[in-house]
Amino acid sequence: MEIDADIIIRLMGVGASSLLLTILLVGSIRQSLKIPLLGLVIGGAAYLINTSGALDRGTPFLMFIDLISLITPFWIWLFARRLFERDTPNWLLAILGSIYFTGWLVAQTVDVGSGPGFYMIHITSLALIVDLIYVALSGLGDDLVASRRLIRIYLPILIGLQSGGILLYELVFGNNSSPFIIQVTNATLIYLLVLFGGIALLKTNPELLVVTEDQKNERAAKLVLTPSETVLYDKLKDTMDEGQYREPGLTIKILAEHLNAPEHRLRALINQKLGHRNFSSFLNSFRITEAKEKLADRELVDLPILTIAMDLGYNSLAPFNRAFRAESGQTPSDFRKSSIDQN
Repeated sequence: MEIDADIIIRLMGVGASSLLLTILLVGSIRQSLKIPLLGLVIGGAAYLINTSGALDRGTPFLMFIDLISLITPFWIWLFARRLFERDTPNWLLAILGSIYFTGWLVAQTVDVGSGPGFYMIHITSLALIVDLIYVALSGLGDDLVASRRLIRIYLPILIGLQSGGILLYELVFGNNSSPFIIQVTNATLIYLLVLFGGIALLKTNPELLVVTEDQKNERAAKLVLTPSETVLYDKLKDTMDEGQYREPGLTIKILAEHLNAPEHRLRALINQKLGHRNFSSFLNSFRITEAKEKLADRELVDLPILTIAMDLGYNSLAPFNRAFRAESGQTPSDFRKSSIDQN
């Protein structure tokens, strides 16, 4: 009966993965999200097969399945970072890919069981899960997309229980056969993870999976407000014109209190009407505009860039440089040089 329950759950997971894979291939999801989602779905199904014990571990096919299943935490991590709009440099992706492939190769050819390859893969995967949880929760207050804010809460819980839990268990107890309750719990959590992805796709939320930032900005250009939104918008505009955006550590909660407005209404206005997906991008739209004016001013040519950044509400130079480059495609110093040379 125990074995039957485990097999049934695994078959359900593989079946749900197959359906989700079909939806992904024919859907209109953004390409940046489609690739890691494909990896997540295929990897989850491969893990269910790989840990079932139904196949001979010596076959080349199972070795290939083993590789696909081991990379699953990487795809989960990449999908989450792209969903939460956190930049991931290509060099980091290349390093992670090399670590996973090298660890798998070592595990297949050099060590058997809990050897160097095993620890290389598991420690890397655990680090990615920790980063995923940090990225999700640290950006919760800044996120203006209501449905994505919910995902930031329950996705880390599910991922932490499934991937983080099994990784920690295997690091402590080794890569030996797990007790039945651990196998069933893990298979059930993978099935729930696949169902989570399926619900997101079957009830496709354009704000999360389809609409791009450019499309969001185009929509914001056609501003249509209700009377109550007009009043709030005017108050917000006046406050920003007064330079409220320069306040260090300004959050949407603080701004809502300053405007004497409900936080959820302010979030909806900035996101759904003004086209900003994160509160930081809303602030940067004002801060970087003023920064460009100061950097192009010949009378302020000797004003240190750090001073400009601090005056605009940034706590240090690094976040200012990142925001400025994202907005203009240049570093502040390059922008100042080109602006001064042209005038």
